[in-house]
Amino acid sequence: MTVSPPNLIVCLGLALLLGCGEKKAAAPDLPRVAVQQVKAGDFAASVTLTGDVQARVQADLSFRVGGKIIERNVDVGDHVSANQVLARLDPKDLQTNVDSAKAEVFAEQARVTQTSAAFVRQQKLLPKGYTSQSEYDAAQAALRSSQSALKAAQAQLANAREQLSYTALIAEAPGVITARQAEVGQVVQATVPIFTLARDGERDAVFNVYESLLMAPPTQQAIIVSLLDDPKVQAKGHVREITPTVSAQSGTVQVKVGLSEVPPAMQLGSVVSATARAEGTPSIELPWSALTKDVHDPAVWLVGQDNKVNLRKVKVLRYLTGKVVVGDGLKGGETVVIAGGQLLHPDMQVEVADPADIGVTQ
Repeated sequence: MTVSPPNLIVCLGLALLLGCGEKKAAAPDLPRVAVQQVKAGDFAASVTLTGDVQARVQADLSFRVGGKIIERNVDVGDHVSANQVLARLDPKDLQTNVDSAKAEVFAEQARVTQTSAAFVRQQKLLPKGYTSQSEYDAAQAALRSSQSALKAAQAQLANAREQLSYTALIAEAPGVITARQAEVGQVVQATVPIFTLARDGERDAVFNVYESLLMAPPTQQAIIVSLLDDPKVQAKGHVREITPTVSAQSGTVQVKVGLSEVPPAMQLGSVVSATARAEGTPSIELPWSALTKDVHDPAVWLVGQDNKVNLRKVKVLRYLTGKVVVGDGLKGGETVVIAGGQLLHPDMQVEVADPADIGVTQ
């Protein structure tokens, strides 16, 4: 049977329609993500601080009396020995007090000699009846009074001599002069600091630390203190003292690390550094790209059964370079999306890809 051209076109169209109906629908493209399995561990934050070397005992030296400085024998950086004279005041005024006290002592000594002789005469006359008891008692009282006056004058002389000795500023212990606050010709009052002396002996490395870094109590673990100019020069130490108050100027707490076996190159004032590590806390480290938000709280995408994702809130302990430390919200063995989670939504099925295929380096 011959088919006419119009009928042939209709048959071909029906065949094409029937053929298209037999094709299967194309599978939807799943979002490709990179994942990482959670591994629990202990995170211990470390911080490197800089400070300087100071003497364990450091004191301000001052005159006990006021006056004009006429002599200065040391300067900053000088090493001094015990009983060395560091500076002197003009002694003229105090020397006058000593001379006056001496004259008073001589006068009282003469009175004692006079009253003593008078009392001896009364002692000899009284048994013979040539004097009265009242005259004897008066002579005895005069002697005792003059003797007391002599003792007072001698004490005044000793005090004047002691005051005169205070015109010399003397180092009580060997050490190094670290500061000078006065010059020759300056008139100073008593107790005004003239020098600062760092005594020889034990040394501390002193650091100014922010209070947030001292949340945990210090451990007994040794701290390695290194010279900033030459890190090979090192000394071991332990935290010896932490100031109980925060500095109003810097907002820091002063920490003193007692050093043992300090090398000669680590001199007073040397700048040093030390790295301290806090006690480890259970935590999980993830790449920063794994972190997202659940409204306002930090969260991550978890990959569950059938490669479906769901959002999980987490608690971030610390943000580090290139990664975050999660303290709560995850368990070891769970799978977290570390890349490709920008367009995900809950219960979405994803395709797990090799991180290198989507440009992620671990």
